[in-house]
Amino acid sequence: MEEKIVLTDEFGEEIVLYAVEETRVAGVNYLLAADEEGDGDCYILRDISQAEDAEAIYEMVEDDDELDYLFRVFKELLEDIDLEY
Repeated sequence: MEEKIVLTDEFGEEIVLYAVEETRVAGVNYLLAADEEGDGDCYILRDISQAEDAEAIYEMVEDDDELDYLFRVFKELLEDIDLEY
């Protein structure tokens, strides 16, 4: 997948991430993204955009229980990649 995405933080700074994998859980789209191509820190993002939004709107998943669950989902989807939490 490795698609480059650009997010804007609350201070107006751009954050460049690379989409690694996406999945849908309980009707919500999630994206696993890394800060570097290949190795790097990973983040799990939740798609909060509405149908009328021209582009996807993501927010970082911060709830520990939700992160633990989603990490296991992505680890299973990417069994050929060594993910560490």
